[in-house]
Amino acid sequence: MKERLFKEIDNAPLVLFRIFFGFLLACETFGAIATGWVRDNFIVPKFTFSHIGMEWLQPLPGSGMYYYFAVMGVLGMLIMAGYKYRYSMGLFTVMWAAVYFMQKTSYNNHYYLLVLVCLMMCFLPANRYASADVKVNPALKKLTMPAWCSWVMIVMVSIVYFYATLAKFYPGWLNGTFARQLLNGSVKNDALRAVMTQKWFYLFITYSGIVFDLLVVPLLLFKRTRTIAFIASLIFHIFNSITLQIGIFPFFALSFAVFFFPPEKIRSIFFRKKPVVLNYGFSKDGAGALAYFFIPFLIIQLLLPLRHYLIKGDVLWTEEGHRLSWRMMLRTRNGGTRFRVVEKATHKDLFYDAYSDLTPKQEAAMGTRPDMIWQMAQRIKQEFKTREQDVAVYAITNVSVNNDPYKALIDPTTDLAAVSWNYYGHCTWILLYDSKDNPIK
Repeated sequence: MKERLFKEIDNAPLVLFRIFFGFLLACETFGAIATGWVRDNFIVPKFTFSHIGMEWLQPLPGSGMYYYFAVMGVLGMLIMAGYKYRYSMGLFTVMWAAVYFMQKTSYNNHYYLLVLVCLMMCFLPANRYASADVKVNPALKKLTMPAWCSWVMIVMVSIVYFYATLAKFYPGWLNGTFARQLLNGSVKNDALRAVMTQKWFYLFITYSGIVFDLLVVPLLLFKRTRTIAFIASLIFHIFNSITLQIGIFPFFALSFAVFFFPPEKIRSIFFRKKPVVLNYGFSKDGAGALAYFFIPFLIIQLLLPLRHYLIKGDVLWTEEGHRLSWRMMLRTRNGGTRFRVVEKATHKDLFYDAYSDLTPKQEAAMGTRPDMIWQMAQRIKQEFKTREQDVAVYAITNVSVNNDPYKALIDPTTDLAAVSWNYYGHCTWILLYDSKDNPIK
């Protein structure tokens, strides 16, 4: 096993991935400005719902976030060119991680995947060929890399697909409910939507999604099935790109395919002038990074998605353990929340228009997600504290998942301003869907 990991292979796959990756990072960040995503999520809102514990991460004032994303776009191009690669990749990683943790109103799994892959790329020798760094310093040039450089990427993408498959084994997916709702809401063309929301079509999408996520990695690993698997990947991801409009993710997912094909094949197609290596040996380059970063890192990624099994309640309802778990596009949440603010000294209800501080998108997201409801209650508490009033904050919720019957999500008798968030277990004030104390509304 150790010999296979440290056997030298052509570094064409990693170099090509760096070029694809940098291009996609530039598209993601410049595109976020052009499409209004930056405006809607960082400029217009008065504040953002950061990840719990990182509330200090808030957008730059004024037009600052436009410049922030522009800098990331430039860094993406520098990564693509392989210029000052370690610095460019490291700085982009820090800046993108800040963006990810700064807001969750527009949470997307591929934003999290970008954080992880950026971090991995910081430790990989992706600038040893076809890079500006090599032009400046020819001593950096190298034609090979240890095989583990490809394997860590294969393991990472395998984890993503495995947990994406596992998450689909629940009634709302298996009976086609979510696929029908997703297609009905995403497809704008009336004639196309009429076809796609027919039972035979959405059930085909439902089960082909499971089969694809389960088998694509094993099929890409074997020579006999690799081409078929790659063609299936093209069809699957391009279909998702057209119908779901999920940004760079389909192309990002496709870019991992370079690690499954023989390195010599990648070199012969994309780097025809690259010298052929006649004798591959063994290389201990990066052995420390593999042992002390990549192996612990991948073990953590393997364990994190399992944590919701240790938390009481259905994760689809409570959302506890939902993030960082590759639970991608599994449910729709509808409903809303209103807050009751009570002055503790007088026991009088106080008027507070919580939604005057929120954009419509923030209001929709906050109204059905426990962590954001709790954060809003904490914000209301602080707002009244500035007025020298000590208040209790109660949430009256009415929520439905996948168009199931509406129920209360939060215990209306719990003062959310006085309770803490449980990072590692179930918050008892989040009512379980099947609880006897939570009747259908």
